[in-house]
Amino acid sequence: MPYNVIKAWTFITLIVIAWPTQAESLRCGSQLINTHDHISEIHRKCGKPSSRANLGYVEISDRYGGRSEVRVEEWIYGPWNGMYYYLTFRGNRLHSIQSKRGQ
Repeated sequence: MPYNVIKAWTFITLIVIAWPTQAESLRCGSQLINTHDHISEIHRKCGKPSSRANLGYVEISDRYGGRSEVRVEEWIYGPWNGMYYYLTFRGNRLHSIQSKRGQ
């Protein structure tokens, strides 16, 4: 394999490894929550969030081509060990978990 091809694959691999990703789970005390968990389960396991915000609505499509509009909501937990956790819900299901270091 030519050196330039190996160099390109190495570069692409490093980018993929270093690319920021969203967490798929979060530990709340001794409980673990995951994306796609129901909003009531998150509340039971993690308690009341520090902040809640209604972000509006988004249209989603199911696998059969049907469309529906669901509410998007963000809950913020923290600071836990200097980190804030941003949980985004779509239609009462946890869609994403992001974390950021607090100031």
